[in-house]
Amino acid sequence: MNKNETINKLAVFASGRGSNLKSLIEAQKNEQFKAKIELVFSDNINAKALSIAKENNIFTESLDRKNFDNKEDFNKAILDILNRYKIEAIVLAGYMRILSPIIVNQYKYKILNIHPSLLPSFPGLDPQKKAIEYGVKVSGATVHFVDEGVDSGPIIIQMPVPVLDNDTENTLSKRILEQEHIIYPKAVDLFTSGKLTIKDRVVIINNI
Repeated sequence: MNKNETINKLAVFASGRGSNLKSLIEAQKNEQFKAKIELVFSDNINAKALSIAKENNIFTESLDRKNFDNKEDFNKAILDILNRYKIEAIVLAGYMRILSPIIVNQYKYKILNIHPSLLPSFPGLDPQKKAIEYGVKVSGATVHFVDEGVDSGPIIIQMPVPVLDNDTENTLSKRILEQEHIIYPKAVDLFTSGKLTIKDRVVIINNI
């Protein structure tokens, strides 16, 4: 990925309540990044994230996987939507479906995700629960580029969060989420303003 390639039109993918989406919309309003959230897409037609988008006058699209004969047709339909809105990059915000390789390859190094652990520790589902069960003293949040693996792409920003002796999955999740809302807009700004380059798998932040 070359630096100085600015991004103007974003699509946010969300499947649920839209907590990180709401944070990103507020960040955009406060001019924490210049790119525009052009579209919110969901694989869940009842996702609260879609309502949040509509309340903020953002275009929405949703597709139910059950309405497609196979994954290939479903993912082609997603690409058709992205092309129609001329989307330049994708930001995942609680999107619970693994992206197809055809989408990842179409948007190589142009898909961001946030994960509630310090990757590469505890990828995949239930990372807060895994952190507590393993007994780690520090967890946190990671913003990374999406590749074809599960939470395995190059890391952009991380924020540590202490794991307290009396933490539950719920209390740890809440404290990590607070940090997600801080670092995700920062990562989006760095990415969309062309300040990131990738050497091997190391993300280098330029011009700061």
